[in-house]
Amino acid sequence: MFVRALLAFLLLPGIVAFAVPLLLGRDGQGQFNPLGLLPLVAGVVLLLWCVRDFYVAGKGTLAPWDPPRRLVVVGLYRWTRNPMYVAVALILIGWAVGYGALWLWVYALAVVIAFHLRVVLFEEPWLGRTHGEEWVRYRARVPRWLV
Repeated sequence: MFVRALLAFLLLPGIVAFAVPLLLGRDGQGQFNPLGLLPLVAGVVLLLWCVRDFYVAGKGTLAPWDPPRRLVVVGLYRWTRNPMYVAVALILIGWAVGYGALWLWVYALAVVIAFHLRVVLFEEPWLGRTHGEEWVRYRARVPRWLV
């Protein structure tokens, strides 16, 4: 399962949060504003924490093709139902601040909108079907995002 978890991490947030921003951020200036490191590093730490919780508590990965078998309600999942998406948003904000590139801000906004639509249209209905009453109780006490 570790190999599947690693592969999922490299393919999903690896591309969305690292490969694409690094490509978009290259504008020839070569300067990275160190203030961007604050949200970027915070996001990486939070993301790794979430991946660990999916692997340990959920017995699965962040990949849609190998999701956690158990509903993950520990760690950051006690404060928001989607901390992994919040972490990726922080990483993208870090790149946007660091490179100061408009395209990175536009990309971050597009990704956040896509995350929201994915959660509402696909993930939450699937969690309801898969975890039943446990999901209903969890959804009632923990907000989708931070508020």
